[in-house]
Amino acid sequence: MTTRICLPWPDKRLRSKAEEVTEITDEIRAIWDDMVETMEAMPGVGLGAPQIGVMLRLAVVDGSRQRGRAVKMANPEVLHASIELREHDEASPNLAGVSAKIKRPRAVTVRFMNEAGQVDRRDFVGIEATSVQHQIDHLNGKMYFDHLSKVKRDMLLRKAKKLNG
Repeated sequence: MTTRICLPWPDKRLRSKAEEVTEITDEIRAIWDDMVETMEAMPGVGLGAPQIGVMLRLAVVDGSRQRGRAVKMANPEVLHASIELREHDEASPNLAGVSAKIKRPRAVTVRFMNEAGQVDRRDFVGIEATSVQHQIDHLNGKMYFDHLSKVKRDMLLRKAKKLNG
């Protein structure tokens, strides 16, 4: 396992849609392992493959207190989202030093291909629901700050530019 470098904003890959994964291979499992290692090193609660420059629809999420319980997903998609929203402070290693409060559905049901290559379905609640939605955004070329108004987004990006030179 290797800790990977996260692409710095505004790398154009962060704005590109990732490609579908057709089968789970040893190469895919190795990428997932690197993603978990990278997520743990941040430390974070999730990571999408495009964040490390791998343009595949792969994500990992671990919001557990104990850690070591990462859910590894290929081609995740939200099937159902709760009406109730939850506000959470979101950030990204791709844009260091800044964060913003984002409202997302409190719970989601997600379909994905698991490590065995089977289609799986899982309910995520709270921090893990926020994280899985955040990672799916990355797979679609979106960043968390795209959920902000133009004024707030511009302020956040100016602040990040100042911090990251």
